[in-house]
Amino acid sequence: MSERPILLQADHLKKWFPVRKGVFSKAAQYVKAVDDVSLAIREGETLGIVGESGCGKSTLARTMMRLIEPTEGTVLFQGQDLTSADKESLRRMRRDIQIIFQDPYASLNPRQRVSDILAEPFLIHKLGSREAAMKRAEELLDLVGLSQDSMRKFPHEFSGGQRQRLCIARALSVSPKLIVCDECVSALDVSIQAQIINLLMHLQQKLGIALVFVSHDLRVVQHISTHVAVMYLGKVVEYAEKQELFAHPTHPYTQALLSAVPLPDPTRQPERIILQGDLPSPIAVPSGCPFHPRCFAAMAECASAVPEARDITQNGHICSCLLCGQSQS
Repeated sequence: MSERPILLQADHLKKWFPVRKGVFSKAAQYVKAVDDVSLAIREGETLGIVGESGCGKSTLARTMMRLIEPTEGTVLFQGQDLTSADKESLRRMRRDIQIIFQDPYASLNPRQRVSDILAEPFLIHKLGSREAAMKRAEELLDLVGLSQDSMRKFPHEFSGGQRQRLCIARALSVSPKLIVCDECVSALDVSIQAQIINLLMHLQQKLGIALVFVSHDLRVVQHISTHVAVMYLGKVVEYAEKQELFAHPTHPYTQALLSAVPLPDPTRQPERIILQGDLPSPIAVPSGCPFHPRCFAAMAECASAVPEARDITQNGHICSCLLCGQSQS
């Protein structure tokens, strides 16, 4: 089967935040939140981005959307350079790239009724009259499983799961081709998480949209993703198709993350890999392999040699580790 066309492609993307000692002083150091990341998202597929808190997942997703201006690198959306687009071109591309934030209540205007919240993107992008926008809002409520009575309500009148459904409806209002889900289920109860994940998968199958799913929950990522990128200190240390990555994790950091995932069978618990120490500061990234101070398989050369990203299977399984590929049969 032929591969689907690439929808969004990031090449050597960087986002460094300057650290200044005074208001008018020059930057003495940089927080390397995203450091030389290259990824591709294909039409109708889901890219899961996982890693510890502070690894740069959300910053990467927002930089790819140009909600945050990149320091270096390029982002191509359907062949158009998103990073160099002018204000008007970026506005047109915004219709095709939407985002669902982590906190549904904070991302909804508490002074607007649901009808206005859902109609606003439709009207901003001049897709039709206000009557057409109201009709579209009713269709969206039906699409995400909310009643028509919701049109007259305010955000505070809904539960957390219902508010996240409203955020999904708002993101769908302009018929986007790509939706970034930034920890969009982490603040919800487990049962509500399942409902939202199943809703997203149903909408993806029905509408053909692509998803970037940012999460620290590997169980959720395994359920929804097509491909998975594992991040550590601003870098993608492993990338592969979902089944390949979960069946054959190669980078020691990925192995440690997967060992922490609880299994539903109490008689089959994986052997935990306990990482030593905390995540280093992105201001002072360790030399060589950034993971080597915490790595259970570190060698002497890991402290000085920077591992290159290599395709260890010749089929898109990318790993950045000196050990990657050595144990491959």
